[in-house]
Amino acid sequence: MPSYRVVGTFLARRGYWQPFTKEHDAPSPEVAREWAYSEIGGCHGVKRHLIRIETVGPAPAVSA
Repeated sequence: MPSYRVVGTFLARRGYWQPFTKEHDAPSPEVAREWAYSEIGGCHGVKRHLIRIETVGPAPAVSA
């Protein structure tokens, strides 16, 4: 299954936009985007309209 990197910002409780980068194995970029919304919202208590996703793309390959 391909791995996707989701990059964006969310409005932190202290009033500034906190950058984030998340990587997730998903069948499509749309699933990775929804997972990022769920992850940020669940961990930080942020509503979806306060999360700005800038890019969703393939994660770089990790070499051993």
